[in-house]
Amino acid sequence: MSMKKQVVFVGISGGVDSAVSAALLKQATPNNFSKLFGCPPPKGFSGYQVVGVFIRTWHPEFLECNEEEDRRDAMRIAAHLDIPFLSFDLEDVYKKEVAEYMIAEYKVGRTPNPDVMCNKEVKFGAFLKKALAMGADFVATGHYAQVNMQDINSMLSHVSHSVLKINERDLVAKTKENIYFRLAKGNDVTKEQSYFLWTLTQNQLSKILFPIGHIPKTEVRKLAKKFNLPVAEKKDSQGICFLGAIDLKEFLKHYISDKKGKVLNVAGEEIGHHDGVVFHTLGERHGFTITQKSPNDGAYYVVAKDFKQNALTVSTRPELAVSLSPDLAVSIKNTNWISFNPESNKKYTAQVRYHGDFLGCRVECFKPGLAQIVFDKSVLVAPGQSIVLYDKDVCLGGGVVV
Repeated sequence: MSMKKQVVFVGISGGVDSAVSAALLKQATPNNFSKLFGCPPPKGFSGYQVVGVFIRTWHPEFLECNEEEDRRDAMRIAAHLDIPFLSFDLEDVYKKEVAEYMIAEYKVGRTPNPDVMCNKEVKFGAFLKKALAMGADFVATGHYAQVNMQDINSMLSHVSHSVLKINERDLVAKTKENIYFRLAKGNDVTKEQSYFLWTLTQNQLSKILFPIGHIPKTEVRKLAKKFNLPVAEKKDSQGICFLGAIDLKEFLKHYISDKKGKVLNVAGEEIGHHDGVVFHTLGERHGFTITQKSPNDGAYYVVAKDFKQNALTVSTRPELAVSLSPDLAVSIKNTNWISFNPESNKKYTAQVRYHGDFLGCRVECFKPGLAQIVFDKSVLVAPGQSIVLYDKDVCLGGGVVV
C-alpha cells in the first residue's frame, strides 16, 4: 500500500526562488529525492502534495505597490506547475508586527531589523499557523538556508548536559523519532539568509522546508529555465521585506517628524546640520549637510549618535565609529537558542548585520532571554540590531542589542 503524500504549502512570492522551490517539491519522489535535495528522503517518504500560497501584506498608500503584479506571477507559476493556488491576507499581522514595530523602534533611536520580524511573525508565524490549521504537514519558502535533522544522542555526545536546553514541549518530533533540528547556513554565501531566521524554534523547524538552501543562485536560475517557469528571467526583489526598494528615510518621514539638529566633528565643533538623529545609522555617509568643509575633506561618515541631544558626530575616518565605542561586550535581549544554550568557554562567530563579517566571540548566558556577547575586538553595533551566533555553519540563535 502506497504512503499518503505529505502536504506542503509553499509561499510563492512571484519570484524565481519560491517558484523553483515549488517545482522541486512537486518533482520529488523517493527515487530522486537525494539528487534534488542532497540528502536521503525521510522515512516513509512517497512525495509531496504541493499547494502554492501568495501572502498578501500591508503597503502604505503613498508607495507604488507591485503586489498585484507579483500575485499574477504567483498564479502563473501555480498554473504552470498544475498545483492549487491560495491567497492568504496577512495585511493586519504585517502592519502591526513588522511596519509598526519598525517605526516605533526608530522613534526611540533604535535600529530594528524588519526582515527578522517578517520571518518571525508573518512567514513562520501567521502563515505557518494557518497552513497547519488547513491540513498542511509543512510550509516551504525560497530562503537560502537549510534545516538538518540530527539524532539526539549524537548531540549529547558533544554537548554538556549543563547547556542542553531543548524545549521538551516544543520539540514535538523528539518523542517520535528521537531527533532534533538544526538551522544551517545556505550553501551560496552571496545569498545566505540564516541571519534573518534566528528566531525559529524546534517546533517551527520541524514543519519548515527550504528546498533551495543547498543550491547556488546561479543553479536556481538554470533550474527555473529547465522547468520553463514563467518567471525564469525575473529580476530579484530588493529592499525591506515586502515594502520593496524604498528610501527608508522617506518612508519614516511619513510617520516621524523632522527635528533639525547639529552635526559635530569629533572635537565637538558644529560643522553642519541634519533633519533628525532617528533617520541616521552609524557608518552612513548620506542624508546630513556639512556647512564647514574644506576643499581637501573627503566624505564624512556618522561615527556617533546622541539621541537625547539630537546630535550626530561625523568624521572622514569611518573606523572611528568603532573606536568611539570601545566595549568588547555587547548585551542582547529576547534571545532564542534554537537547540541549546551556547557554552561560555567555547569560541563562536557572530554576525551583527546581514552579510557582515563573521566575528570571533564567546557568549555568557546570564539570565533567561538575556546574554552577553564578548567579541575578540571592538565592533560597531546599534541598539535594536540583531546579533546572530554561529558554530561553524550552524546557526545557534541570537538576540537583539539592548
